[in-house]
Amino acid sequence: MMRLKRETGSLAPKPQGNPGLGKLTDVKGWVERRIAARPDLTIDELTVELAAEHGVKVHRSSVGRLLLRLGLSHKKRSASA
Repeated sequence: MMRLKRETGSLAPKPQGNPGLGKLTDVKGWVERRIAARPDLTIDELTVELAAEHGVKVHRSSVGRLLLRLGLSHKKRSASA
């Protein structure tokens, strides 16, 4: 607490968490357009395309979270079921 007071002049806690600037922030619009053009695209296929076209290497769960933030979700069962 003494160091915090000395460094900042206050005892207020520092902000925590991610300020919303992740690896996928710059490609969010591209992902939306890509899904609109091909709605049956899987998360794994989208992850591969992101790496190939934009050089963005992320885990498939990061792509899944982005899709959820965009209001999109993956199908729970195949179209033939």
